[in-house]
Amino acid sequence: MSAPTATAQVTAEQTGRRVEEVLDRLAASGDPAVTAAAEELVRSLMDFYGAGLARILQLLSAAPGDPSARLLGDDLVASLLVLHDLHPEDRDTRIARALDTVREHALDVMDLDEPSGTLRVRARASGGCGCGSDADARQAAEAALACFAPEVRAVHVETAPVEPPLLQIGSAPTGAR
Repeated sequence: MSAPTATAQVTAEQTGRRVEEVLDRLAASGDPAVTAAAEELVRSLMDFYGAGLARILQLLSAAPGDPSARLLGDDLVASLLVLHDLHPEDRDTRIARALDTVREHALDVMDLDEPSGTLRVRARASGGCGCGSDADARQAAEAALACFAPEVRAVHVETAPVEPPLLQIGSAPTGAR
């Protein structure tokens, strides 16, 4: 297996799918010993990388200033920390951070249904026609949440009710009658 180039964008979602595909191919071979060995290899590597990431966080927390802020904002690093249950931010903070990366959709969190992993958000009125923006907002939110909050498996976007404009009714100018 070759290492990705520095310009290739590696994501947790792509990597997870690739690992599942390889494990499925090995399971399809019909040899349970090969499947068990592959799964043990993945677990061992996860433990090793998790321990390394924990050490990095420990060393960073001892450094002057706050060097961790840039790391927590990086999609790849954040997804690794979440994967290893090392991310220092709680779930709600990670969700807010993810939605902040898709500011153009102006989404407010309503609630998370934990059993299904569905996050309900409300799209704030943006003054536009609202045509086709819910699907775009949902896709953008799901992509951002995949890195920062993988426990969110689906996003349901509700459109905020648009209040009618306030009409000012005044008296007719004097002499206009």
